[in-house]
Amino acid sequence: MKLRRNIYAKENMTGYLFILPQMLVFLMFLVYPIFEGIRLSMYRINYQNEKFVGFENYMILFNDPVFFKALINTVVFVVFIVILTVGFALFVASAVFDKNARYVSFIRGSYYIPVMVSMVVMSMVWSFLLNPANGLISYFARDMGLGAINLLGNPKTVMPVIIFVTFATNVGQAIILYIAAMIGVPKDLFEAAEVDGASRWQVIRKILIPSVKPTTVYITIINIIAVLKIFVVIQLLTGGGPNNASVTLMYYLYNNAFKYNQLGVASAVGVIMFVITLLLSVPQLKSMLQDK
Repeated sequence: MKLRRNIYAKENMTGYLFILPQMLVFLMFLVYPIFEGIRLSMYRINYQNEKFVGFENYMILFNDPVFFKALINTVVFVVFIVILTVGFALFVASAVFDKNARYVSFIRGSYYIPVMVSMVVMSMVWSFLLNPANGLISYFARDMGLGAINLLGNPKTVMPVIIFVTFATNVGQAIILYIAAMIGVPKDLFEAAEVDGASRWQVIRKILIPSVKPTTVYITIINIIAVLKIFVVIQLLTGGGPNNASVTLMYYLYNNAFKYNQLGVASAVGVIMFVITLLLSVPQLKSMLQDK
């Protein structure tokens, strides 16, 4: 019995040693910053000293209309990006997954090219295209008699444009994941559906969508996290304008931390973003684990 316990402990120790480097990185760069952020959110910091102020930083946030504007923009951003990404990726993947292998590779490559390009580069390209003075889109608008347009300078159009730019840049990854998941669906399900005379839409609705549910959950979670962290597109295209119409929580955090030197308030924003991410992700992770 003792010998068996020793062998078991030795095997476990080997496993723990293998995951030790990853655990150290996880604790140092993920767990510690969370607790440090919660601590800093209760201090007033001016780079030279810290003063405990309790929940004062949170009260400052809840009395700032720009914070609520950033919160609403972020929620709208998350909802539209998730819906557009999941819907469009499902549509493309279900249309091509059973086609010729070369055609599938061409589609995957076509949509994945923007994912490989840096978000900074993509933002600069879109900035050129949308420039109201000499951009290509403005040129075609004037050529068609629509006059000068400034999509990024209009509070009503700036968020839809940023949502579209982000969606067009990131949707390729979701298409790749969906095609891989659909190729792995057992062939006998499709053969049975064919024997029963099921239409293409019935196959997609009854077989494909339920079969790729774990992939849908995964894509939803990574898109929520990615959109909450989005910063480069806002910084390069609009700078949060016009009149805070495109400011998001991450950009609001950046402004407080590096423009206004309010590190305590910025930490409070970070804590709120962490709570939002947790609340949105945990139910979906739970659903995914239950399915397994």
